[in-house]
Amino acid sequence: MAHPRPHLAGGDPKRLLVELRKLASEEGITRFLIGLPRHLNGSEGRGARDARRFAAALERATGLPVTLVDEWLSTREAHARLREGGHNQRDARSRVDSAAAAVLLQSWLDARPAREASDE
Repeated sequence: MAHPRPHLAGGDPKRLLVELRKLASEEGITRFLIGLPRHLNGSEGRGARDARRFAAALERATGLPVTLVDEWLSTREAHARLREGGHNQRDARSRVDSAAAAVLLQSWLDARPAREASDE
């Protein structure tokens, strides 16, 4: 079951990679998922290029596989779930990125065949 994690600041990419490497070691993480933003027409823009670059850097820094996952509508679903959970608009803004990451992870987990999931 996916659940939100605390936010890690991305302002300093080198520090973020160190923090993610430490998190993987402490928690036994075997794979990272990175959201791949796309435009409504399905094309990729600057955000997708940045996500692909970061995914490659994360893979190099940790030695772990990194999977890019289409993040189509994950933020919208996260807002809806936060509203259903009783969070007001202002409170939801501070939690939406973590909630969207949990939505993305859960949809990826749900889409995997049971045999593949037990292998990791």
